[in-house]
Amino acid sequence: MIDYKFNEDEYVRELQRHIDATYDSHYSKEQFQATEFIVDGGHGTGFCIGNIMKYAQRYGKKGDSAQARKDLMKILHYGIIQLHVHDLNEALIPCADIDSDRSEVQYNYDNGLVSIDVSKN
Repeated sequence: MIDYKFNEDEYVRELQRHIDATYDSHYSKEQFQATEFIVDGGHGTGFCIGNIMKYAQRYGKKGDSAQARKDLMKILHYGIIQLHVHDLNEALIPCADIDSDRSEVQYNYDNGLVSIDVSKN
């Protein structure tokens, strides 16, 4: 077992509970979250990064320390959603690898793992 120095395991479990709660709240109506429609419309990155910036900038300025903690959870949640957007949309675009003699790198998201397929032109 890993001896986490910053209680990361506890914070990850807390984040999981926070995310789970959003699926039972006003953010999820009729089994859909508004974020799904935003991502499907191609605006996921702007939405996620915008919300990360919003909550980061208001951290510690609104309410008490409990509110600041909630803002941190929201930052982390939007970061995870952006990982999803990145892996499913942006990382699937072939890109040049300047450190290699190979010209394209393809990132594939499959069953929670990201694999890299490198091919020559």
